[in-house]
Amino acid sequence: MATTVFGVLNNKLTEHKTSAQEFLNNGGAKDFAGYREGCGVIQGLNIALRELNDLSRKYMEEDDE
Repeated sequence: MATTVFGVLNNKLTEHKTSAQEFLNNGGAKDFAGYREGCGVIQGLNIALRELNDLSRKYMEEDDE
């Protein structure tokens, strides 16, 4: 993704997702509830990244017209 607002936001969301994944991988969750919360964060970030990529693609397609 180019250095646009979409690219910057994509990078930031990806950093947050990686951080949450590393937290879980390193046993950071104290209990099952913490694990579920971490999984929910990752799921939410995945949804946000997909929506951002769709929006970026639509924006670029409109820009080409």
